[in-house]
Formats: sequence, structure tokens, C-alpha cells
Amino acid sequence: MAWLYSVAAVVGFGSLAKFSQNVADFLFAETHCYQGIRTNGAVGADVNCFSVSSTGKFSKVFSVSSDSQLAETAHTGYAIPGLWDGHGHLLQYGEFLNSVDLFGSSTMDEIRSRVHKYVDEHPGAGTAQEWIRGVGWDQMALGAMPTAEDFATDKDLKDLYIMLDRVDVHCIWVSQAVLDLLPEDLPDVPGGEIVRNPGMGVFCDNAVFPVMDLWPKPDNNKKAGFLKSAMKELNKYGLVGMHDAGTNADNLNLFKELAGSEDWTVRVYAMAEYYDRNAVCPDPVERYNDPNGFLNIQSVKLFADGALGSWGSAMIDDYSDRPGVSGSLLVNASELTYRAVSWATKGFQVNIHAIGDLANRYAIDAQVAALRLLCPCEPLVECQARYRFRIEHSQIIHEDDQVRMHAIGIIPSIQPTHATSDMAYAEQRLGKERTAKEAYRMRSLLDIRPVLGSDFPVEPADPFQGIYAAVTRKSPHTGRGANGSPDGWHTEEALSLDQAIRGFTEGPAYGGFMEGKAGVIQPGAFADWIVLDKPLEDMDIEELRSLKVKETWVAGKRVYSRD
Repeated sequence: MAWLYSVAAVVGFGSLAKFSQNVADFLFAETHCYQGIRTNGAVGADVNCFSVSSTGKFSKVFSVSSDSQLAETAHTGYAIPGLWDGHGHLLQYGEFLNSVDLFGSSTMDEIRSRVHKYVDEHPGAGTAQEWIRGVGWDQMALGAMPTAEDFATDKDLKDLYIMLDRVDVHCIWVSQAVLDLLPEDLPDVPGGEIVRNPGMGVFCDNAVFPVMDLWPKPDNNKKAGFLKSAMKELNKYGLVGMHDAGTNADNLNLFKELAGSEDWTVRVYAMAEYYDRNAVCPDPVERYNDPNGFLNIQSVKLFADGALGSWGSAMIDDYSDRPGVSGSLLVNASELTYRAVSWATKGFQVNIHAIGDLANRYAIDAQVAALRLLCPCEPLVECQARYRFRIEHSQIIHEDDQVRMHAIGIIPSIQPTHATSDMAYAEQRLGKERTAKEAYRMRSLLDIRPVLGSDFPVEPADPFQGIYAAVTRKSPHTGRGANGSPDGWHTEEALSLDQAIRGFTEGPAYGGFMEGKAGVIQPGAFADWIVLDKPLEDMDIEELRSLKVKETWVAGKRVYSRD
């Protein structure tokens, strides 16, 4: 003890605590060796072992010779940094896993059949207290916009409370029982659409809120179950972290209660979102950083427009397939700017949902205004490097605004499978020239450090499908390009395999202020990794479509095993 006190006298108690932790890390470190390890560090780095400290971080990354004992007892498989999804919806994904899956449905009979199956498996579903929920319908696949009458023709469904989200979750389709709760003469809603032709039943963008206000919300116990389901599924796909693109204040409080518990197996970088999406005042949400890195709250998600599939994305010029229609701004330009400034001055990273080229233009305007206020005497590019404002989706960007993004360094948050899902109708919506010059950029945005993700549950959460789509510009479901072509769609914007992997690791790390901590295997980083049967670089690209992760580890603990 005399020696210990003498050390304390020299280095001080703060340094002593650090010294003690280092000793503990050394004594209790656990070493893992594999057939090979990708670290995301220097290209060609040849390592095959790492040690994990008692605090759940990498403490050492090294190589051993093939004749060493560590090499002889190495685990089967190849380790890479745990993957991150840069834009998903955690609670909604858990709800989706416990609701009606409508993805891929192409007829009304198929949808009704899936709803029937859900009702049979969930007695009591469809009451005024327990609405039937689901997601994944698409009027493009159905051949027409659905209506409440499509449920009313089925004697077993006509009296049930049903609310189903469109594939892009920007529209809801409800049954007559839900319609009957609304006023008979519903006025139009600014920034939204009540679809009245061929009949009532579908509400889009801002028009969904009068219906959502009536929906009986799940309680915290049910939400906790949704979160557990979601995280378990994400771990299966090799995801160790995600950026939650819009969570209201109540749910953020629930996240804080649950973060770090045994079932919380995914790191979450949460963007605050109010129930009315673009609320001005940020006061009820406080910045929060879990000391162990399981929950971070320091960003906000604002909304500029709707989605392309429902003609809701705000365009500078009319849609090519709907003359006179140019989409919807959910708020006007000046209001969007005011709200961006309001959140930015409270210390929040400002991330704006923008799909159409008009929405992207106004999003850039709003972020530039906030940056100028934050850094009045500093070049915008230097200010942006610190605050890292993002545009979520960045789908259709006018050439002039692409130049602005590059000059300032505004981060594009991109979902590669949106390109391969939308390629079936994007050119129909936008026309050839606008598609070629503005839409679904990836490679040309590499210099501004894109964040890659999926937008689950809108798209499958499997990041390897996203990597496949980014590299091939083909659908991971079919392995084909637009209209069944064997060639990828606009492959001039495709990424290399290495670029795509970094987009799902280093991209979210930088976009979430976690570089050096996430998306990399190096001393001091979170000990999060996944194990594959063979290196990604040695696989045929088509293997990514059905790749199954062998193991997933978070904070040095195995949270998923295939075997």
C-alpha cells in the first residue's frame, strides 16, 4: 500500500484511476484470433488477433505467426468491424416485426390474405383499442391506389380497425372503421394529401396526423418488446449500431432507461423528432451521451418533403408523369430555415429529410443559414466540418446544389437500396435527363463522406443487401437492373466494394461524431465486430445477396451466433 500511495502522490488521483484501469484492462483482457481480420485501417494491414479490455474496447490489435499457439487455436472465420446502418427506424422496425408484412404484395387479394393470417395469429387484433398495423403496400404494384372499400368487401375485415403504411411510410391506408372516427367533411391539409379518388382511405405526409392522433399508442412495455425484437434481428444481420432517424421525446426517455441493459445490444445514435415532426422548440430534448457508447442524443431530424413513390417529394419542375404536380413541401422554406437555426443554436446536429430537388435546395439553404449564424467569421467548410449537418436521403439534387454540397461539405445520408427499389419508376417520375443528372448519386459524392444505410423497415435491414446495391446498382432481391436488365442501373454512380463497406462503417462513425470509436478495429475503439465464413473480398458479389453472418459481437460480448 505504501507503494500505491507514493504513486498517487506523484501522478495524482485522476491519473491513478487511469493507471488502475489500464492494469485491470491488462489483467482481464480477452484475446481473440481469427483466420484473418479486416481492421478498416491501413490497406493491407496484416493482423489476425486483437485483445478486448474489461471495458468492452479493443486494447491491442496484432499479428501472430502461423506456428504460434494463438494461431493454432484461432477461431474459424474472418472478422471485420461491426456494421452500422446510417439511417433506420428502430421502434418502427420492431413494430413491423410484430405486424402485417405487406412487402412484395402485388394484388389486393394477397394483402387481404396476409391481414387474415395476422388476425388468426393475434386474437383480439382489430379492435378500437388494438388496431391492426402493417407496412409495405405499394399502389404501383397494385395497379391502383387502395381505398377503405377494399376492406369493406371482406366480411371478416370490414368492421376491423386497420391502418397500414405504404412501402415508404409516408402514406397510411385505413379501413372504414377508422374513417368513421374522422369528421365527415375533412379539409385538405397543407403539406399533405388526402387521396379522394378512387375513394377515401389513404392519407399522405402531413395529412396522416389527424389519423395518427386517433391511433391507440403502444405502452412502454410493448415498446420495450418491439426494441428487443428489433435489436435481435439487427444483430443477426451483423449490425452493431444504427442511426435512429427520428425519435420523439417520450421514446428518447424510454431509450435512456433501457440503454445498457442486457437486451440493448445495438448502439444507437438517435435523432430527436417531435410528434409533429418539425416542432420549433428543442427545449424538452436534452443532449445525452451514454458513457459506454450505447446511446447518443445530439442531433435532430427535420422534414422538408415527402417521398417520390407517392409524388410527395418536392420538385423544382413538375413530375414527368403528373403534369401540374410538383410534390409537397411539409413546411415552407423560411420556416425550415428558422427551425434549423433554432435547433443548431441549441447545440444539435441538424439533419434534414429531403428527397426532391426543391427540398434539397431548401435544406441546403437552411443549413447554410444555421452555419453562418454559428460561425459568423469562419469559412462555411470549416464550420461544417465541426457541426457535420446532414441531408437524409439526398435523392434528387439539382446540379447547382450538388456543387454547393461539395463546396461546403454537407454530408449526404444515402440508402443504396432506395436507388434499386425506385429504378422501376424513377425515370417515369423524373424523365431521362433529370434522372441522369440529379438522381441517386453515390460515387460522385464520395468526397463529402456519405453515410450509408437502409431506411429500415422501408427497405430490408440487411446491410449486405445495401452493399450489393451500392456496388452493382442492381436489386438484391432479383440480381437484376431496371426492367429486369442484366446490367446495373446508372453504374457510373456505383461504389467499389471497399467504398461500400466503409460507407456502412466509417461513414456512420464520422456522421455520428464517433470516428476512431466505431466502424474500426483499433486500440481504444468499441470492441464491436462480426465474423464471416470468408473475406468479403474473396466472395463473388452475388453471394452478398444471401450472405449469413456467423457471429456478431458488441462491447466484447457475443450477441448473435448462427450455429
